[in-house]
Amino acid sequence: MVERKEYLDQLWAWKDEQQIKVVTGIRRCGKSVLLEQYQQKLLAEGVAPEQIISINFENLDYEPLKDYMELYRYLKERLCTDKMTYIFLDEVQEVPSFEKVVDSLSIKDQVDIYITGSNAYMLSSELATLLSGRYTEIKMLPFSFREYIAETGLPKEEAFAEFMKTGGIPYVVAMNRTDEKVDQYLEGIYNTVIVKDIEQRQLRKEKEGNTRKITDIALLKNIARYLASVIGSPVSMKSITNYLTSSGRKISQNTVSDYVDALKESFIFYSVERFDIVGKQLLKINNKLYMVDMGIRNHILPRKRYDLGFTIENIVFLDLMRKGYKINIGKYGATEVDFVVQKEGVLTYYQVTADMTAKETFEREMKPLRSIPDNYEKVVLTLDHFSLGNYDGIKVVNVIDWLLE
Repeated sequence: MVERKEYLDQLWAWKDEQQIKVVTGIRRCGKSVLLEQYQQKLLAEGVAPEQIISINFENLDYEPLKDYMELYRYLKERLCTDKMTYIFLDEVQEVPSFEKVVDSLSIKDQVDIYITGSNAYMLSSELATLLSGRYTEIKMLPFSFREYIAETGLPKEEAFAEFMKTGGIPYVVAMNRTDEKVDQYLEGIYNTVIVKDIEQRQLRKEKEGNTRKITDIALLKNIARYLASVIGSPVSMKSITNYLTSSGRKISQNTVSDYVDALKESFIFYSVERFDIVGKQLLKINNKLYMVDMGIRNHILPRKRYDLGFTIENIVFLDLMRKGYKINIGKYGATEVDFVVQKEGVLTYYQVTADMTAKETFEREMKPLRSIPDNYEKVVLTLDHFSLGNYDGIKVVNVIDWLLE
């Protein structure tokens, strides 16, 4: 079992703090295993077993605890009196009004709470209101390429070809992979996310009095398929609506916006805003969307739509996200920089391309970076091995080696 070290370190940094730790991410990305690994670390550090209460709400044994008052009574009865109690509530969005339980327990002394959820909407409603400033979100993704190699033991070039095709969902990585088995497993995850998580989101919205509904699963899948096909390209609600209209489906931009929000809140897609490098301001139109996993993308797209350049760009985006960067798309005059990332006030500019060997491609990728007058680091990531080097301060780096740094 691969240790999810970066996420364990984030949880450990908040251990015993009176902050609720909320681990979010798409289903089957490893949230439950992460909690198990963290509990094993607690035990290894001397925490007694009776100090740990762990409930996975996808386990039928805990079905009676989906009544929030029953859950509260169950947890309260098991709190330690003179030492810290560590509470783990996995897939807690299965419990209606769970936020009342979490809120009540979080204000008690010597209680340390960890929860997971598969839909971001649970943080946009009552929980965020009740716990303003008192929770820390840890955004979990499927396996990184480094974790993929650790699990499979494949040589890096072969591993990357597989990683681009099958993605990093942990069970897919661990299984005896055939195209048919991978496709069947990913179909199950995708359908569960589309139906179950979005249904739970809908129930919470209705509870809040919001009447707009996500009811047309075929439309939702159609929008997801279109967004998967335009990864790395600017999109707007208008462009999506126009595509659907051209396909014979009349629909409003407001409805499209609701459906796209549902896909983002289920962690299938992540939206990235564009940033004007000259004006130092965010641009509100034509964001880009990236997918959570290349295996899922390849599952929902016809195989002929496979695109090497945008696949690599998506993989780079996910790795930058894992590393905790604030990520934007850069606009510099009439040119574009794939990613402008920021951490602790320091910027880095990234271009991503499959191949730099053609002169026109080399010039196209370098031009925006050469134009930017500041001294922040500028990097081009590529699959080819022939263009690597330093060109007037702009580094050209092999993307596979960069992912393994």
